[in-house]
This record gives sequence, C-alpha cells and structure tokens, in this order.
Amino acid sequence: MTRLLVIETSPRGDHSISRNLTRRFVAGWQIAQPDGEVVVRDLMETDLPFVTAPWLQAYFTAAEQQSPEMKEALSLSDELVAELIAADHVVIATPVYNYNVPAVLKAWIDHIVRKGLTLGFDGQGLLHGKTATVLMASGGMYTEGSPIRDRDIATQYLRLILKVIGITDVTVIAAGGAKVVDLGEVTREDFLQRFDPEIDRAAA
Repeated sequence: MTRLLVIETSPRGDHSISRNLTRRFVAGWQIAQPDGEVVVRDLMETDLPFVTAPWLQAYFTAAEQQSPEMKEALSLSDELVAELIAADHVVIATPVYNYNVPAVLKAWIDHIVRKGLTLGFDGQGLLHGKTATVLMASGGMYTEGSPIRDRDIATQYLRLILKVIGITDVTVIAAGGAKVVDLGEVTREDFLQRFDPEIDRAAA
C-alpha cells in the first residue's frame, strides 16, 4: 500500500492557504492512488517540544544504555521518525514567517533528523526512494524574477534538510503573493485555482 504523510503547520485552520493547498493535493493523490493511505501529522495539534538538554543526552546515548527516562524523552521523536520512514510520499504544507519556516516545523525537523534512523553515521541520508512535495504559502513573491528572490530562505532550507535525510525527488509549489487574499483583492478560491496544474502534476 502506498502511503502519503502530510505535515501541516499553519495555525490558521480553514483560512490557511497552505492547508487548502493540501486538501487539493490530497484529493488529486487519492484519485491517482485509490488504494493509498493518507497519514496526517498536524503540528498545531502535536505537543512538540523544542530540543532540550535531557533530549540531547538521550539522543547521544546508545539505545541499549538509555534509561527509561531517556526512552521517554525520545518517544515522540521515535513516533515522528517512524511515520516518515513508513511514507512513500511526504507533503510539507507551510506558511513562510519572516522568510523562513515556522518554529513548529523547525522543531519537527529537529526531531526527525536522527543519526542511525534517517541520517547515517557517515553523514549520508537514509531515506532513499521517497518523494516530497512542499506546499508553501507566502505573502511575498520569491520565485524566479522576483526582486526579493534572494530572501527565499525557506525553500532552500527545506530542500537542504530533505536532501540531508536522503530525499532528493522534491517538488516545491510556491503560492506566493497570498496577501492579496487577506486584503480582499482576490477570493481564496480564485487564488488557489492558480496552482491546480502544479498540484495535479505533483499529486499524480
């Protein structure tokens, strides 16, 4: 069975551009993969702690030497890693805050980049053969030709992290200029429809 893992990060619920892009993507993916399974990890509903000293101590302790407290400290991280390893296609849906990803997404990344699980001890990624799609909503435009193209930190960062863990087949759908929806200049539906051809190709 083909499995799609969706990582949601926006706090805006139904008003979120990235979450609405996800809905369109999942609908297309389910048409292409009628027997597939969709697993949603909503980071806004996950009590995701930042990395702490006890977490790091557990991380750098061999599994056979970890205390029960150490195993507990890593339990959510283990769960997140297992979801990622089990997926064939990963969708990361995210807004852009101050030119980069939200803190909750950075926290998820810190939990899933794990030596021996997603990253080899030789520094090579272990998650080969997977596909990733990034659905990115931003108020500004950072695509080719934009005068602020050099501020596109979020795309570069996510591509780098995915490559580090071994995922190189990455499609980024950049829904830039989304502020026109908040300003009431364009309806949300009209804005979202602009990206349907890209979404359809990535979902297929």
